[in-house]
Amino acid sequence: MASNDMVCGVWPVIEALRAGKNVEKLLIRREAGGDGIKEIRQLAMDRQIPWQPVPVEKLDRLTKTEHQGVIAFLSQVEEQDLNEVISMAYERGETPFIVALDSVTDVRNMGAIARSAECFGAHALLVPKMGTARLGPDAVKSSAGALLRKPVCRVARLTDGLRVARDHGLRIVACTEKGTLGLEAAVLDGPLVIVMGSEDEGISDAVLRIADDLVNIPMAGTIGSLNVSVATGIVLHAALRQRLAKS
Repeated sequence: MASNDMVCGVWPVIEALRAGKNVEKLLIRREAGGDGIKEIRQLAMDRQIPWQPVPVEKLDRLTKTEHQGVIAFLSQVEEQDLNEVISMAYERGETPFIVALDSVTDVRNMGAIARSAECFGAHALLVPKMGTARLGPDAVKSSAGALLRKPVCRVARLTDGLRVARDHGLRIVACTEKGTLGLEAAVLDGPLVIVMGSEDEGISDAVLRIADDLVNIPMAGTIGSLNVSVATGIVLHAALRQRLAKS
């Protein structure tokens, strides 16, 4: 172990995977081979855990521990099934409310968004397994602990998760500069998924095509975009106001 959120070495990583530990992603030295590495790749494939080939220098920078060409990152956040989260909300007589994040990679933004989701009553975060900020200690700290209380549902592709939500009757509302509907006119009080994208790339075209509404946040300044965590807070507050007015 290099830290409480990393497992280093071939056999320790294999044991973590076999034991069903909450492995978030793997880094494997580009030239690494052998039966142990082959088993790690197969286990990762079986559990849909993303892994990335990297130069040995990157592994050396991450840990002084003997890593044998492989490091596994453990998440402090337990994953939950999106179907179960939505079904449980309905069973409790609540209106499902999900926050989906498309390629938000900054851990501080991830933590701040989780905190806003907790404050404004969202039932869960929905994130893809690839291209998402690590749910490690830094994200948990930035969330003021919200990531330890708020369900996180991770899916292979965000579009798959959104289709699952739609099958449960949730509308998909994407917040984007491309939106033609102002936030004040958006309907946010029913079963809902709010989709937010990264500050650099925004929401992918594949996700935008799935959305029922494309919503923008009206602004008066000369800077054309907001930090994604700030924008999320604004949208979630608007949604909560509508939901409270309807209750």
